[in-house]
Parts: sequence; C-alpha cells; structure tokens
Amino acid sequence: MIEIIPAINAENFEEVKNKIKLVEPYVKRVHLDVADGTFTPNTIWHNAADLLTLETPLMIELHLMVADMDTRWKDWIFPNVRRIIFHEEAAHDPMLVFEKIKEAEKEVGVAIRPETKWQKLAPFLEKADLVQTLAVPPGQAGQAFRPEILEKIRHIREAAPKVIIEVDGGINLETGRECAKAGASILVSANYIFGSKNIEEAINSLKNL
Repeated sequence: MIEIIPAINAENFEEVKNKIKLVEPYVKRVHLDVADGTFTPNTIWHNAADLLTLETPLMIELHLMVADMDTRWKDWIFPNVRRIIFHEEAAHDPMLVFEKIKEAEKEVGVAIRPETKWQKLAPFLEKADLVQTLAVPPGQAGQAFRPEILEKIRHIREAAPKVIIEVDGGINLETGRECAKAGASILVSANYIFGSKNIEEAINSLKNL
C-alpha cells in the first residue's frame, strides 16, 4: 500500500495546528510546507520557533522551500521533527547539507523542482531516506499537476529500484494513480484531502490506489 502524507500549506501557525488535528486520526505522518519567499514567489508559515510548542502524536516531515540551506538547515533541528526535506537547488553544496542533517540524527529527503533534471538526485539515490520530485512549482497550493513528472519518476525508479520516491503537488485520485504506476512510494496531498467533505475517505481512497 502506498503511503499518503497530508501536506499542510498554511498562512499561520494556528492554521497549521488546526489542519494537523483534522488528520491525526488517519495517518502516522504529516508534511509541513515552509516558504519564506527566498526560494518561492510567495510566503507561507515559516517560523521555526513555533515548532517548540507543537504537540501531536504524528511524525513531522518538514519540506523546506528555503534558500541558503548551507547555513539555514540548523534553524529547523527540533526534537519533534523526524524528517527534513530540502531542495537540491537551494544549496551551494547539497551533499554537505545532507551530511549535516544526518549528523543531527534526522531523516533526510532531497527534493527537486519540476524543471530540474532527475539526474541531480543521482548522488543521493543510495544515501537519502527519500527523494522527492515536485509535480508543481514550489510554494503555492492548488496548482495543476505536470504530467511530464511521470517520466521523471520512471527514470528514478529504474536507476534506483529500492529508493523511496515521494511525489508532491497536484495529487488526487487520477494523478496519484499515475504516480503509483510510475513507481512512486509516497504521495503528498493537500487540496484533495483538506478540500474534501470527508477527510478520512479522501485519505483512504488515496491509500487504496
């Protein structure tokens, strides 16, 4: 069964906490989007200190859409954060960032934008806890899925049969099914889950793809 992780794309921390509560009964992990306008055209919640007050039984996965990760990775190391995903394009030395986060005893994911060639992930395919390809430009929720991402997923899966591939952006039943067929391991979804009338049913329908 494919893993489904709800994505929290919120304007403020109250909204982050409220959305987490909505999905707590149905998943083991939640994906918090972070954007401060340095790597994305928009800003959403990005106050790292808020995590000190976050109480949830869910495992926290941070998706840092933040530039200058060579130094800023350390801002997000908290006991309740299980996994940190950073963008290969957002670091001068991505391998150094990867190693530093690993030294902090966190799981590490390496992400790329839709237009970035999948080969940029090659150095991490045997080392990272996961690799992520965005199916939409980073930052704003509700964007349309880019179907050319499916070929990228296939290439990554062929190059590294055992790697965990996470796909984020524009995920619904139709696009999620295609990603799963292409070789995705994890689907991250925001609008399909939180825009549904029944969150439990939405999550289960994605799990059953």
